[in-house]
Amino acid sequence: MNLSYKEAENYLFTQLPVFEKTGGDAYKPGLNTATALDNFFRNPHKNYKTVHIAGTNGKGSVSNFLASIFQEAGYKTGLFTSPHIVDFKERVRVDGEKISADYVTDFVNRYAEKFAYLKPTFFELTTAMAFEYFSGKKVDVAVIETGMGGRLDSTNIITPVVSTITNIALDHCQFLGSTLKEIAAEKAGIIKRGIPVVIGESDSRTNSVFLDKASEQESPIILASNKLQATCGGMTDDGKMIFNVFKCGEPYFTGIKCSQLGAYQQKNIVTTLATIELLEKQGFKISKENIYDGFENVNRNTGFYGRWQILKTEPLTVCDTGHNPAGMKYVTEQLSAQKFKTLRIVIGFVSDKDVNTILKMLPQKAVYYFCNAQSKRALPAENLKAEAENHGLKGTAFGSVKEAFQAAQNDAEKDDFIFLGGSNYVVAEAL
Repeated sequence: MNLSYKEAENYLFTQLPVFEKTGGDAYKPGLNTATALDNFFRNPHKNYKTVHIAGTNGKGSVSNFLASIFQEAGYKTGLFTSPHIVDFKERVRVDGEKISADYVTDFVNRYAEKFAYLKPTFFELTTAMAFEYFSGKKVDVAVIETGMGGRLDSTNIITPVVSTITNIALDHCQFLGSTLKEIAAEKAGIIKRGIPVVIGESDSRTNSVFLDKASEQESPIILASNKLQATCGGMTDDGKMIFNVFKCGEPYFTGIKCSQLGAYQQKNIVTTLATIELLEKQGFKISKENIYDGFENVNRNTGFYGRWQILKTEPLTVCDTGHNPAGMKYVTEQLSAQKFKTLRIVIGFVSDKDVNTILKMLPQKAVYYFCNAQSKRALPAENLKAEAENHGLKGTAFGSVKEAFQAAQNDAEKDDFIFLGGSNYVVAEAL
């Protein structure tokens, strides 16, 4: 093959099943293909240490927090996350720098046809690409976020130094199970023999799943939220959110300045700090200063964005990628804490989400701009509007995110609040 970068990127998105584009057609449980690809490249992930992150919500934030702290501590750091928001190359970074277009192009040209007999999915091939890229870059450590689930996720071929599971909520139920315990069992599949594990948000309904799995694997386990608590402490003059963390009721990390906004980040900060404790026991040299600087500089260090991101200050305009019931619960709590004259919500969903559950959670005292992003999985705006009206939500349907966002801006006064979300695609098009 002799493709340009645009052609190589198009190959990945059109010739391989992509979950974000086609949903269930791209879900291929099992590690056979991932293992075959890994063996071909001679197990590149064994050339550096890894940290494995799973969970329903928060795993992107925790992954970026950890990567930022590693960077502050002087470690050359790989970061593999998904999905991307705007640019495919966001998924694979070294010290915050995106994988190069040349590397992606060369990888596809050299290997795509060679692996055609395996019929890899988009995620399987990009996971192999990321692992090989990190090896070539000679990273010290790579933070690896699962795509979906854990047990059968393509990333689960690694043996990390620490495994972290942020939380469990109902999402992707058609693949992972219809109950919290079933989903927890899938996420618990990343727990490896003797490898310490952090559970971020403790839940009496799922704790036994993790404790039993950790016991079976003889893995030390920390239930982070039983040990650490965090509170929000306002904002700095330069727009960072302040968090205070307590350990068994005593001050632990106070005055953390975090460039990621949103009160819900307190849960992810707790999970991150518990993971750092285990990493230090594994020999990583990470100072308190590295931790403070890692939280404060996460956006700059890793290029992280899309979580309670301020797009404009007048009227205050914010986007957030929370897109399942648990994620939207955090968003609505944050919205309820805002002051505004009129709340204007630009919102769209993909059709396989539990939209009715989310609509029940959204504020009725808001003006809605229903839209559908440019995705085959997008729920048509007119359908969304009809479902929303059943829950007392009033607004107008638009054929695109751009039209909906423009209408909200045209209608807004300077002391209104505009929120955009519901789907990663809505945020991507807004950005």
